[in-house]
Amino acid sequence: MNELTAHFRTAIESDSLIQLVLSQPVRDDNAAPSPAGVMPPTAVDSVVIRPIDLKSERNLQFTFCEARRETHRNLPPDAAVAEVERLMKSQFRRGHLFTTDFDFTIKVKADGKVRAHQYPPSKQKSGSTDHNRRKHYLIPDGTPCPFLEEIGVMTTDGKVRKQKFDKFRQINRYLEFVEDVYESFPRTGPIRVVDFGCGKSYLTFALHHLLCRIHGRQVDIIGLDLKSDVVNHCNEIARKLNCDGLKFESGDMAGHLPLDSVDLSVSLHACDTATDVALARAIEWNAKVIFAVPCCHHEVASKLKTDFLAPIMRRGILKERFAELLTDALRADILEACGYRTQVLEFISLEHTPKNILIRAIRNSASTVSLPISAPENVRHNRDIFGLEPCALETLLTLPK
Repeated sequence: MNELTAHFRTAIESDSLIQLVLSQPVRDDNAAPSPAGVMPPTAVDSVVIRPIDLKSERNLQFTFCEARRETHRNLPPDAAVAEVERLMKSQFRRGHLFTTDFDFTIKVKADGKVRAHQYPPSKQKSGSTDHNRRKHYLIPDGTPCPFLEEIGVMTTDGKVRKQKFDKFRQINRYLEFVEDVYESFPRTGPIRVVDFGCGKSYLTFALHHLLCRIHGRQVDIIGLDLKSDVVNHCNEIARKLNCDGLKFESGDMAGHLPLDSVDLSVSLHACDTATDVALARAIEWNAKVIFAVPCCHHEVASKLKTDFLAPIMRRGILKERFAELLTDALRADILEACGYRTQVLEFISLEHTPKNILIRAIRNSASTVSLPISAPENVRHNRDIFGLEPCALETLLTLPK
């Protein structure tokens, strides 16, 4: 970790620090405790460290991000460097340092090997040390962004329209999830993405912006949707904005042609078993990363047969929500059986939509899947408990190809 903390200290001293993000937590109950008054919550998902001026003194503000809250601690420079060193040794596997001179990433693999990479600074990042500054976003408010202007989220001078701020936050939240898994993508060559059911493609254009404009990478992104008029409109925007490597096609995800390789498979708000079709295709392609935000969950809800959950089964809304949780739990278990490290995360706040679960799966580097597969034992056990037949994803993966 000396390389990261050395760059961090230098950035503080030269006043070039924008922020440092620590992510990919190690859930270790034996992790070393923080110094008094600094200990973050045990369920922290990431830590964002930014410079801040308090009473004319430079401090570093640590923002500990959990699923439903953020907590803050301010430390002087020497203590901040020591705390970053401790956090990377005991609680996180990845650090991403942003400065005005360069960006630097470091990742610690499970076997202890360290990968580090330095590259030119992200043009979209800008720093502010005011205590009351606005929340930092990967696409900041106040900086013109062509695709956000085109879809009506921003004005021409880069200001987010008041009525579109929820959409602006959703876009940035999505990019944060992608940024967390960026190191899982190939380090050279184009990053290949399939976006199933892309619709109006706000998030598809956002992904292109992150990978091409911020990270400077080549991409091969396909947005797939059933509505040909929507697809034509999105292609027009892509041409207008010179979005190299981005195209949209009309078609059904089940019939989409096999690809040689996929780095990221995305299916956002696909209805019912359409999510399972997208997951099955991604697994079939051995996609390195899978994102899925399921929508309605009718399949399991219609098949639940159990007496010991009678208080839930008698009440429609409770049965529906329980079926949603059970469906996504089974999907996560199946993904893990196929060699993926799988998380179920809150996508955006419940106040915006009740369909806010993101299934994020990262393929273990040594694993490849040969279909058909056998249903994992824990999935079969849980099906028996709730009186279920094989779910759609299980069926798609276990049938002969």
